[in-house]
Formats: sequence, structure tokens, C-alpha cells
Amino acid sequence: MIDWLVKWRIAESRQFIRSNGADFRNLENRLSPVVQAAFNEEITKRPVYGVLSVERDKVMTDVRSRLADEAKAFGIEIVDVRIKRVDFVADITDSVFRRMESERKRVANELRSQGMAEGEKIRADADRQREVIIAEAYRDSQKIKGDGDGKASALYAESFGRDPQFAQFYRSLEAYRASFRNRSDVMVIDQSNDFFRAMRSPGIGPAPSKK
Repeated sequence: MIDWLVKWRIAESRQFIRSNGADFRNLENRLSPVVQAAFNEEITKRPVYGVLSVERDKVMTDVRSRLADEAKAFGIEIVDVRIKRVDFVADITDSVFRRMESERKRVANELRSQGMAEGEKIRADADRQREVIIAEAYRDSQKIKGDGDGKASALYAESFGRDPQFAQFYRSLEAYRASFRNRSDVMVIDQSNDFFRAMRSPGIGPAPSKK
């Protein structure tokens, strides 16, 4: 649907009257189909976005050129041609809108899918980095722990080698610590057992022998 405007003027008075009579409406009735046909031919050669924007002026210029020769038969001269509005008929407009909506939904779904895929990729990479960091941290901690245990063992061996009685007393304390964890624990004790010798002895050395 094209809403157009044509400005004209009489160029040959005799030809104008001979062709149209004295009533201007006769010219309008005969000129309108000619102008409409010229617009149809020019517009159907171009895409819609061209008619609406970049080629709009070219369409008006080409239509004016098409009408130049035919206007002479009416005794007039075409001064200007203007497009006021270009639109689809109602049925086509609805179809175009539905297609546009479908296309926008397709693009939105495509972008959403790409975003989800990128999100999964980022999460997978983050999980991988986390696993690597944890593994490296555990490796370093085990190495540090092993070094510490080795140094502690060396210190214990050196200390216990200097004083065997203190070593025995220290091991007894460690055994007590492991045994007496809860206050609610009940223990049945054999007083003759050597396990509690460190508690019964006033010193840290071995208990005196019985006579």
C-alpha cells in the first residue's frame, strides 16, 4: 500500500483540454492509475528496507522519470513526486509481524543456548581448576607433614636416646591421653598391671622392685 503525492502543472493548454476537458477531476481519474502502476513497478524491484530507507529518494526520482513521457499526452508536466507512506496490506502485515516474532524468538533461544553452553564451560573450567588447586594443596600439605614428621621423629629419637626413662614416661603419657578421652568412660583396673606404673611411681623412672 503506497500513499503518494504528485505535483503537476499544465504545460500544453490545448493538449490538456483536448485530452481531459475543462474538469481537473478527469485528469486525476486518468493520472492516478498511471502513477500507481509506475510506483508498483519501481517498488517491486526493491526490498522493503530499501523502499523505506536507503532507496526511497531513488524510487521517487525513477517514478518521476517514468511519468515524464506519459504526462505529455495529458498536456501536463510532472513537477514533483513524493512517497508519503509505504505499508503492507493487513494480511501481509500480520504475516510479517508473526515472522518477525518467530525470528526474534529463534535468535533469543539461540543466544540463550549459547549462554547456557558458555556457562557450563565456565563452570567446568572452574571445577577443574578447583580440583587441581585442591590436589596441589593436598600434595604440598602431605609433603610438609612428612617433613615435619621426619623432623619430629628425629628429635624424639635424639631426645629418647639421651634419656630412656623420660622416653618411657612420655610414651606412658601418650597412652593415657589416648585411653582417657571421655569423662564418662568406666575402666576396670588391675593394679598389678604395668600400664599404670607411671601413675603409681613418685618419679619418672621405673617402679622399685618388691622385696
